[in-house]
Amino acid sequence: MDKLIIQGSKKLKGEVEISGAKNAALPIIAASLLTSGFSTVNMVPDLKDVTTIGKLLTYLGAEFHYEKRKAFIHTEKIRTLEAPYDLVRTMRASILVLGPLLARFGKAKVSLPGGCAIGARPINLHLMGLEKMGADIKLESGYVIAKAKRLKGASIYLDIPSVTGTENLMMAAALAKGKTILENAAREPEVIDLANALITMGAKIQGAGESIIEIEGVDELKPIHYSIIPDRIEAGTFMTIAGITGSTILIKGCRMDHLDAPMMKLKEAGLVFEHVSDGIRVLGPSRPKSVDLKTRPYPGFPTDMQAQFMALMSIADRTSIIKETIFENRFMHVAELRRMGADITVEGGTATVRGIEKLKSAPLMATDLRASASLVVAALAAKGETTIHRLYHLKRGYEKMEEKLLRLGAEVRRVKE
Repeated sequence: MDKLIIQGSKKLKGEVEISGAKNAALPIIAASLLTSGFSTVNMVPDLKDVTTIGKLLTYLGAEFHYEKRKAFIHTEKIRTLEAPYDLVRTMRASILVLGPLLARFGKAKVSLPGGCAIGARPINLHLMGLEKMGADIKLESGYVIAKAKRLKGASIYLDIPSVTGTENLMMAAALAKGKTILENAAREPEVIDLANALITMGAKIQGAGESIIEIEGVDELKPIHYSIIPDRIEAGTFMTIAGITGSTILIKGCRMDHLDAPMMKLKEAGLVFEHVSDGIRVLGPSRPKSVDLKTRPYPGFPTDMQAQFMALMSIADRTSIIKETIFENRFMHVAELRRMGADITVEGGTATVRGIEKLKSAPLMATDLRASASLVVAALAAKGETTIHRLYHLKRGYEKMEEKLLRLGAEVRRVKE
């Protein structure tokens, strides 16, 4: 197991290239199961979660090869329709094989998923939608067992705009008989990217990016050949790094139209954004201004940016109120930030952050993916040397982060425990 050692209080300078979006790559790779043939997905980041879904597809019988940000997938010979606990337990996105397997083969057995311990995140919406499409669903010994001769189009209302729920049902509906209407669907850019990938495969989808998505099922789909969008959360994380260190960083390859809400709040905090030909230059303030925020489904402020923004607010000039409305356990980074001297109190889903002038170094323990990113953000601004343990969380969602930080002039090194 690795740990990250960061010497803080350094001004950073340079450019960083944003990787492909993990949360777009995983469902699009899963979508290859909808068809028989050879698929290629470009701009796939080199991450532990990509390795995990590759192992899962290989277990199912597909051929999976990853090289130089490309995933090569051959899905002609699927030998089992069971996704076992040992492969599914470490990554929640594994549930995304359920819809494609059921739609293509008429049955699937998938372990209930794991992943970051940031809240319950039940899959009841996935199962409810599949049942409305005619599937027989049973839960036995920690597994979802689903059967259907052929799924049928249906009108499905999602109680909450679940991203993976929208994606799973959209993939299943692509091969269903008739029209499926998803109401209160998730609107995230990653959902749109999956829809665009499915359309290149021959799917008939309208409304992705809106609250109502219509899918007209087809009899078969072609293999995928597609390049995914850049990772908006990685881009937002590097923006907060510029903000907390008072640095100037050129961020290349990001989509600013996917970052409206985070950039609006960062501007309120005193960051300056300059649009240039090959990206956006971010100028951090001498000290950030305090800003209140509430996480919301897209296009609101993303829950995946809340922890990083809280780290920024921990050294802001006044008091900030941060409300988390998506996941009930997404304040686990607070205890670690307090170890660095941050003045944060939590009551229910609300954190009150009283800004201090300077964070101090401390040994830290990452609890989940975005919490680990927030600790890196905080450590880069802290006085002294900070050690972050359980680095495997960071490797699930950030491609070569320490290498990118080194190119910006940060003092960062990875060490074996």
